Amino acid sequence: MLELLSYLWPKHQPMMRLQLVFATLLMVIAKVSALGIPYLYSKVVDVLSKTDGQNLIYIPLWLILGYGLIRIISSLCSELKDTVFAPLRFRVMRTITLRCFEHMHNLSLKFHLNRHTGAITRAIERGSEGVETILRVGVFSIVPTLIEALMVLIVIANLYDWRYTTLVCIAIAAYFLFTILFTSWRIQIRRQMNEINNEANNRALDSLLNYETVKYFGNEAHEIKRYDESLARYEKASITTQMTLNGLNFGQSFIIATALTSVMILAAHDIVQGKFSVGKFVLINTYLMQLYQPLNFLGSVYSNLRKSIVDLENMFSLLSQDSEVDNREHTQHLPANLSEAGPASIKFRDVYFGYDEDREILHGISFDAKPGNQVAIVGPTGAGKSTISRLLFRFYDVNSGSVMIDGQDIREYTQSNLRAAIGVVPQDTVLFNDTIEYNIAYGRLGCSKEEIEHAAKLAQIHNFIQSLPDGYQSYVGERGLKLSGGEKQRIAIARAILKNPRILILDEATSALDSRTEQEIQQALDSVAKGRTVVTIAHRLSTIVHSDLILVMIDGKIKEQGTHEFLLAKNGFYASMWAIQAKQSDE
Repeated sequence: MLELLSYLWPKHQPMMRLQLVFATLLMVIAKVSALGIPYLYSKVVDVLSKTDGQNLIYIPLWLILGYGLIRIISSLCSELKDTVFAPLRFRVMRTITLRCFEHMHNLSLKFHLNRHTGAITRAIERGSEGVETILRVGVFSIVPTLIEALMVLIVIANLYDWRYTTLVCIAIAAYFLFTILFTSWRIQIRRQMNEINNEANNRALDSLLNYETVKYFGNEAHEIKRYDESLARYEKASITTQMTLNGLNFGQSFIIATALTSVMILAAHDIVQGKFSVGKFVLINTYLMQLYQPLNFLGSVYSNLRKSIVDLENMFSLLSQDSEVDNREHTQHLPANLSEAGPASIKFRDVYFGYDEDREILHGISFDAKPGNQVAIVGPTGAGKSTISRLLFRFYDVNSGSVMIDGQDIREYTQSNLRAAIGVVPQDTVLFNDTIEYNIAYGRLGCSKEEIEHAAKLAQIHNFIQSLPDGYQSYVGERGLKLSGGEKQRIAIARAILKNPRILILDEATSALDSRTEQEIQQALDSVAKGRTVVTIAHRLSTIVHSDLILVMIDGKIKEQGTHEFLLAKNGFYASMWAIQAKQSDE
């Protein structure tokens, strides 16, 4: 909550602070004015009960006009308060949500691999709603109600004897104690409900994202059953939550009704005894009724407030996650563009790395890639080939050793600067559910339409795009599923061309394609690779025979390295792989 207040009262933003002060002032005026309404009403009753018929018209007129004026002032200030505070409330909500979204992008790849994306987005969504609820309900509903209750107590203490003050104090204390204790119990149920809801959302999202897999195996009934199991648990938790809410509402109403009845009995007795007038009876009854509405409202919003606090806690827990890969305080600059500094050099020096502490993937990896060289990495599945590219992008930090670009440890560069110098064409290109133009332009945001079309031509996809009814404005669908594998790869190549990086990583970019498409894609890759330092992670050895250096990785170690001819002459593991693939090709 204290962290939320820092957003509500931000440094270096005097206008937001002024808005908060003005809204608070309007709230105070509205509440003080509201206190005068029952008082004037009671005076009107007293005057009317004592005035004879001749003076009935003009004597209480000033009281009635005053009563109406105060009501107008109270209502006007209340509405103005909401008008002034609304922009501030939504600005805070936007700022926190944006910061959380930004923080998610700054966290390491390990964090995202260990979390469900659906749970993260749901936590941000609920947290955003929680911020709005806390500010709307907590700051300008609960706090004003507490202030109003205190002022009513002060008025009652001054106008009535200790019996009335004691009764009202007991009622308010009982109300708050019951609400807090009951809601604290309910909040545990709400947490369980949130967890079950996250599980249901994750199952639905996972199932829909894997739509084709579900269809391949005909497991629609299985997916529906799994989702229904989660929904059934959510239904049960929701029913429990609703029943406890009904119990909370009844308990609160019972306390307020008991207090009202007790005070009215006491006041009626005092009128009969001649201790005070009918007006004072009306006054205390009106004050209690005026207090009853916000208290009853408070009971329902307190539950929502506690729920919102839980949602906000989850959101702030995401914000408190520390990134395992951080920028150093003092960094070097790495020229990112090929036209700016030419191809870059890459060095791995005795690199050890594991995704988990007890499972090491790379064992003492060392190699040099000179500027403009093409380095290929081959080996069986699980040898650690793709881990090399992840370390180059600095998605993870090495356990020991160093990864260097242009002779400098990559930890000496900022992550954004480092990644600006590296382009990638992955094995499975995932596209945004947007237009082809947007997906190509993602390689260099802000580029012109002519540059996009030029990149598409170099990637040999321009003619295909032009043949579509909407051309470059055609939508690619969820994860690019409207396009074939070859078409998605060409878009990935066009992205890399636009980015114009000094280093290009080809992570099995053609392994999932047929032979004809592979040849066409390979031609496009060869054109974009010219003049750059290229790291190719390959399965098909025929695509890397012209590489300047080939690394053969087995079980996280470089077992062989050299040119294609050298490795064939060595007659080792690479030569055996080549023989097997050559035989398969002949067949």
